[in-house]
Amino acid sequence: MNYRMIAYLLGYVLLLIGAFLLLPVIVALIYGEGDLLSLLLTAVICAALGGMMMLLKPKRDRTMHARDGFVMVSLSWIFISLLGALPFWLNGAIPSYLDAVFETVSGFTTTGASILTHVEAMPHGLLFWRSFTHWLGGMGVLVFMLAVVPLSGESIYLLKAESPGPSVSKMVPKMRTTAKILYGIYFAMTLLQIFAYQLGDLCGWGDISLFDSVCLAFGSAGTGGFSVRSTGLAEYSSYVQTVTTVGMIMFGVNFSVYFFLICRKFRLVRQNTELKYYLAIILGAVALITANLMLTGGYFTDVRNAVHHVSFSVGSIITTTGYGTVDFSTWPELSRAVLVLLMICGACAGSTGGGLKVSRVVILVKTARSELQHLLHPHSVEVMKMDGKRVDRDVIRGTSAYLIFYILIAVVSIVLVSLDNFGTETSVTSVLATLNNIGPGTSIIIGPFGGYSGFSALSKVVMILDMLFGRLELFPMLILFRPSTWRKH
Repeated sequence: MNYRMIAYLLGYVLLLIGAFLLLPVIVALIYGEGDLLSLLLTAVICAALGGMMMLLKPKRDRTMHARDGFVMVSLSWIFISLLGALPFWLNGAIPSYLDAVFETVSGFTTTGASILTHVEAMPHGLLFWRSFTHWLGGMGVLVFMLAVVPLSGESIYLLKAESPGPSVSKMVPKMRTTAKILYGIYFAMTLLQIFAYQLGDLCGWGDISLFDSVCLAFGSAGTGGFSVRSTGLAEYSSYVQTVTTVGMIMFGVNFSVYFFLICRKFRLVRQNTELKYYLAIILGAVALITANLMLTGGYFTDVRNAVHHVSFSVGSIITTTGYGTVDFSTWPELSRAVLVLLMICGACAGSTGGGLKVSRVVILVKTARSELQHLLHPHSVEVMKMDGKRVDRDVIRGTSAYLIFYILIAVVSIVLVSLDNFGTETSVTSVLATLNNIGPGTSIIIGPFGGYSGFSALSKVVMILDMLFGRLELFPMLILFRPSTWRKH
C-alpha cells in the first residue's frame, strides 16, 4: 500500500475542506451571530493538518491502485466528518461531540438525519455549513479534488470508490475532464434551482429568502434534506415545494444522461433502461399512494392537493433527500409500506441519491428471472442487457455481493439499534433511513418532523457507520475492516 500517497491526498482533501469553510465564515461575518470564531478555527485546523500531511508527498512512487483508492476515500470521509463537526461543537450549538459528528456525517453523506430539535436557533453561518456539507457530499469531495489535481491514470479508483452505483466509467478519455464535467453539470443545476426559487419570490409565487434558497438548493442537489426550519418545507408555498420536487427528481437521475443531452446524443438517453424504470417507479408510486389516501379519506381535501404532496414525498424518498411537506408517518399502512420500498430502491446510479440504486434492482430482478428460465430450460443461454449492451458477469456478481453485504449490515444494525426499545418500526426504518442515506423514517419518532436525538450513544455510532457504509457503497468501508488491507504485499 502506498501510505505516503494516501497521506498526501488526504492532506489535500483537508486543505480543500479548510478552503470551503471560508464560505460559511463569510456568512457568519454578514450575520454576526457569534459563530465566526468556531468556523475560522476549524478552517485553520484543517489547513494546518492538511499542510503537514502534504509534506509526506512521495518523490518516486505516486501510483494509486484499487486498494489504495478505496482506503483513501474511506479515510477521507471519516476525517472530514470528524473535523467538519468541530464548528458545531466549538460554538456550543451542539454540546455533544458525538451528536455533532452524527449531524456532520449525516450532512456529508447526504442523509439528512438530524439530532436538532430547533433548527432555527442555530446561527446562520453554521446553518450554511450544515447545508453546504450536503452539496459537497452529493457529488463527492474526492471528485472535486480530481477536477483540480492532476493524478495518474489509477485515479479512476477514487471515482469508483466515491461515486454511487454498480459501475462507473469515464465520460471522456481523461479522468480529470470527467470530474470537471460532473461538477460543471452539478454546479449549473444547483444555480438553476436557486434561480427558480428567487424567480418565484420576485413574481410573488412564493416568499423565500436568498439564504433559504441557497440552503434548500444545496439539500436538493445533494439529495440530503437538511432544511433551515424545523417544519421542513411545510411552511413554504406550493411553488417552492413544486420547484423542490422537480429538483429532487432531476438530481436523482444519472448525470451521464445530462452529459448525453448536452452532447445531443438523444439516442443514448432514449435507450437508458434505468431512467425508464426510475420514472415508471415514481409515477406508479404516486398513483398508488394517492389512490390509497383518497380512498381511505381524512388526509387531503382534493385530488390535486393529494398529488402535490404525494409527488413531493415520493420524490423525496426515492431520491433519498428526506425533505417533508406533510407527516407521512401518519399515512395508512399501504402508503408507508410503499415509501419503505422506495427507501430501499433509491435513485439512479451516478446520481447524488442513495439506496440500492434502480440499476441494481433491475439487474437483480433480471438475474432472478434468468435463473427461473434456466431451471425450466437448462440448456438455454440468456444474455442480460442494459441500455442495449450486454451486462458483464463481474457487474452481476458485484451486484449480488452488494445485496448480501447490504442485508447483513442492515440486520446487525437493526439488532443493535433495537436495544433502545423504540419499537420494531422505528428500529427497522431508522436503520434503513441511515443506511440508504434518506434521513426520516416512517415512524412518528423519526418521521419527517421527528429526529434522532433520543437514541443512545451506541445507536448513534451504529447509524453513523451505516451512513458512511451507504454513501460509499459498502465496499470501501468494508475494506478498512480487513486485516489484509493493511499488510504490505
